[in-house]
Amino acid sequence: MTAHGTDAPPAFRAVLDALGARRLRPEVTLREVPAPRRIAPWSVALTGEVEAARSEDPDLASGRFIVLHDPDGQEAWQGTFRVVTMVRATLEPEMASEEMLAEVAWTWLEDALHDTGAAVRAEGGTVTRVLSQSFGALAGKHNDVELEMRASWTPVPAGSAAAADLGDHLAAWAQLLCTAAGLPPLPDGVTPLGARPPARRNTVGP
Repeated sequence: MTAHGTDAPPAFRAVLDALGARRLRPEVTLREVPAPRRIAPWSVALTGEVEAARSEDPDLASGRFIVLHDPDGQEAWQGTFRVVTMVRATLEPEMASEEMLAEVAWTWLEDALHDTGAAVRAEGGTVTRVLSQSFGALAGKHNDVELEMRASWTPVPAGSAAAADLGDHLAAWAQLLCTAAGLPPLPDGVTPLGARPPARRNTVGP
């Protein structure tokens, strides 16, 4: 992670360390980007992509993971940290007729949070499905289904921990990204190799 200033609160610096140390599946590429500055005094933002097997193919899924921190807390958050995420993916054509697609996609998030042990409260979000149908000269082309999921939640410390491990929440978002991309889950007992570290590009301050 980039340096966020020597005056950054210790809790926020700990979050940066946890995010930078977390290992994800090698298919996920992370990059640090400028974070929103007006919502909270402290913030960090990452983009993520699940890359296709061939470089000429489009990415299978992409998204954004943002951590907001207000030492004074915000009532709507019910805490001092807030995680804001987005995932976007193009799904298989047969998913176009799936009436419960939005509900299924939301369970992907719930499962990812559960699998990584990321406890949350005050969670909420939206799932948007866009069906693109082709006509005329493109009539034989498969219908595309684009899924966009936006979700936010407040991290909750696990057990007797003083603070939540935001690395777990990053891992949950990365798992959601992989699920949306259609990657099979890792077998039990298999530890993923370290993904590339976030690019050290931007300094985000209050």
